[in-house]
Amino acid sequence: MQTGRTAPAVHPSNEAERVRRARRNAGDPTLEFGRVPYDDYVHASTLHGLQRTLSDDAGEMSFLVISQVMELYFGLIHFEFTQLQQRLRADDVWGALAPARRAALHLEGLTAGWRTLSWMTPADFNRFRNLLGEGSGFQSAMYRHLEFRLGLKSAPLIRPFRRQPEVHAALTATLEEPSVWDDVLALLARHGHDLPAEVLDRDRTTEHEPHPAVEATWVRVYRDAGPANLLRQLGELLTEIAEKFGDWRYHHLRAVARTMGAKVGTGGSTGLSWLRRSMDRPVFPELFSARTLMD
Repeated sequence: MQTGRTAPAVHPSNEAERVRRARRNAGDPTLEFGRVPYDDYVHASTLHGLQRTLSDDAGEMSFLVISQVMELYFGLIHFEFTQLQQRLRADDVWGALAPARRAALHLEGLTAGWRTLSWMTPADFNRFRNLLGEGSGFQSAMYRHLEFRLGLKSAPLIRPFRRQPEVHAALTATLEEPSVWDDVLALLARHGHDLPAEVLDRDRTTEHEPHPAVEATWVRVYRDAGPANLLRQLGELLTEIAEKFGDWRYHHLRAVARTMGAKVGTGGSTGLSWLRRSMDRPVFPELFSARTLMD
């Protein structure tokens, strides 16, 4: 029987929402979007558009992508170090442990990148090496930030960026700021450990020189092995960071030896000998030398 009434129109957006709800209830993924939320957040389509190789050699893609992944890791670890330093300056030792732990784990991921390039022989690399010109990982600004945060300060190393004013200014700021180790030593002093002015008030643009007073301080810190000794926990995490950064440098050295031997680097460095000298610059040195004196 006709009633003279017509069924209400269903708006397309309401119908789409009804379908989405029905699929969610059935456990199916949502498939209808305007813009894909994942891409809005991760920017995956942008990331996958950044690989522009210079040759037709298939192996170059591996080299380029791993280089880009390492750059992202440099930025992530640098971020964690800034978080760590904020907590140290606020005397929040417990809060400093989390970014320190994350940084150590990120360094593992960074180092793993070398394993994925272990297939590369000199012949593989030489198929596109000449196209890199003077380009070199030595010129990574974010890696310089990372080294400076670790206390490996060297003012001349920011010279390649002088024609990039913003990059140069940011690197200069990191060079002049206290390193992670500087902030750790200041924290120890605030916690009652006697450290001399020559350690606490030194020129921040230069590398920290190992000092017996710092070594003796860590010996005292480590005498209390109880769970409430947060300074000891911090020391162990910093030790792990130093070890894992050392792993990164060692695997970098081995990758260069495997693909280039003792050739001059693409950026004009002396290659292997430069990397060997870099490995001789210690990170958080007294954390290791103090262990000789520990009971």
